[in-house]
Amino acid sequence: MASNKKNTRMCVACRQHADKSELARFVRTPDGRIVFDASGKLAGRGVWVHKKAECVEKLKKKRLLSAHFHENVSDEVLRGLDER
Repeated sequence: MASNKKNTRMCVACRQHADKSELARFVRTPDGRIVFDASGKLAGRGVWVHKKAECVEKLKKKRLLSAHFHENVSDEVLRGLDER
């Protein structure tokens, strides 16, 4: 677990807490779009996932983004994470 609780978030795939620097963020922006947030600072509701391959695969396989945002999230959104 990270040492500074203020900067920790939970991965939606493995449910482990980690420092924000170890995680990638997806966000629903105020205008309703769901995007990959490379900076981790966009305004809106965020979902965090480890950058590790096993967590990313679980995110895709179980369609966890769709479940957390309560709407169908296209695979196009995940491409931002793959490019990283």
